[in-house]
Amino acid sequence: MIHATPDGLQTVSDAAGHPLYRQIYERFRGAIAEGTLKPGDRIPSARALAKEIGVARGTIEVAYSLLASEGYIQARGQAGTVVAPNLQPLARSAPAAKARPAEAQEDGWQRPAAPLPFQMGLPALDAFPRKIWARLGARHLRGMQPPDLAYPDPSGLLALRTATAAYLQVARGIQCTPSQVFITTGYNNTLQLIMQALFKPGDSVWVEDPGYPPTRALLAQAGMQAVPVRVDAQGLVVEAGIAQDPRARAAVVTPAHQSPLCLSLSLPRRQALLDWAERSSAWIVEDDYDGEYRYVGRPLPALKSLDRQGRVLYSGTFSKVLFPGMRLAYLVVPEEQAPRFERLCLLLAGGAPALTQAVLASFINEGHFARHIQRMRRLYSERREATAAALSSVLGNRLRIDPQPGGMHLVARLDGHQTDRELAARMLRQGLYAHALSHWSAAPDARAGLLMSFTNIVSAEQAEQLARRILQVM
Repeated sequence: MIHATPDGLQTVSDAAGHPLYRQIYERFRGAIAEGTLKPGDRIPSARALAKEIGVARGTIEVAYSLLASEGYIQARGQAGTVVAPNLQPLARSAPAAKARPAEAQEDGWQRPAAPLPFQMGLPALDAFPRKIWARLGARHLRGMQPPDLAYPDPSGLLALRTATAAYLQVARGIQCTPSQVFITTGYNNTLQLIMQALFKPGDSVWVEDPGYPPTRALLAQAGMQAVPVRVDAQGLVVEAGIAQDPRARAAVVTPAHQSPLCLSLSLPRRQALLDWAERSSAWIVEDDYDGEYRYVGRPLPALKSLDRQGRVLYSGTFSKVLFPGMRLAYLVVPEEQAPRFERLCLLLAGGAPALTQAVLASFINEGHFARHIQRMRRLYSERREATAAALSSVLGNRLRIDPQPGGMHLVARLDGHQTDRELAARMLRQGLYAHALSHWSAAPDARAGLLMSFTNIVSAEQAEQLARRILQVM
């Protein structure tokens, strides 16, 4: 049984200007009024609370008696004392809403409390095999031993590093050992690890334009310069990057499905990028956030699989493939760089919870991960087709869906009469989530469009209803 206690009780003092029993009474009353203690919550016994905060038991009993006489708490004998179940919270004036940055209001970068239609970055939450995950979790919980309760390996659980290396060799053509694999808590954590290991303030880095905005923000936070390099139908224009900044220390790219346009980096461009990195002793950060999801032909090999000079650092994620709540991703580094990353991980002393890593390792080793990917390819292909068809049917010429071979979102181009940031903001106010494509570009003449995920649109009927809501917003 968890006993609820309002914060700050440990600081009751004779010097506070009020009797101790009154201080305790007021803090319980305030916690109930604010909703911190809810109707039915059990509160500590007088004996336990007196021992916890170091006052006489009689002082607690006086405070509890006053609370009970006013109807805030009820004593239930052996069941303990609880906040009165039928109590209505006291009316409090709502705090003034804090103003959000204009960009957050326009583009929905804030994370909503509950998933919204078309929300980016979410896999199909309804299709995840929760029962299998729960069974594996229960098995690991039952089998836990005292050593399992110690600090996790900051580089990642060996079982998960080994399972990830095996999966990447088969599925993505990447030859690597478990010692080259590092488990992180997401892309931001991965990029921060790379920046601390290999870069320094003042370094410049190529980024795709349009490209994932948090990459630019993270580089700027580290005192580095993001150099926007344009993207065309074949992906990153390497020649343009060389012309803009030939001495850049790295390039951050999304070769499988360019983020956000979902184009694939062509083989000649891949070779040109690798040649540049070798000549310049530069690094390539390959963000393969959804490379598994290609609906036309087979998934393309990773850029890392073509790397013969050890210049590519490969970043992948389990969170976007399975479910974001697990907060697990991975990084594969060149073999000669593995000791440096080991030392840095040890210094930073991070690491995701070992239990979650152990469950995921079993999920991969028992074949559930590969089967889930195969099911999601079929499901996403169906949901993408249904969503695109509904949007095209309802919105007509107002919105045009780009053809794309894969990915987890749609790129919807707007006609010349719509401003994508304004439309995205209006959609958000109506409970619909979209990113403005122009926000992903540093170019002053960036093309307008909307980025909308289809992964959680479960039927053609739902897709049509949502399309009609967009039409009303327009």
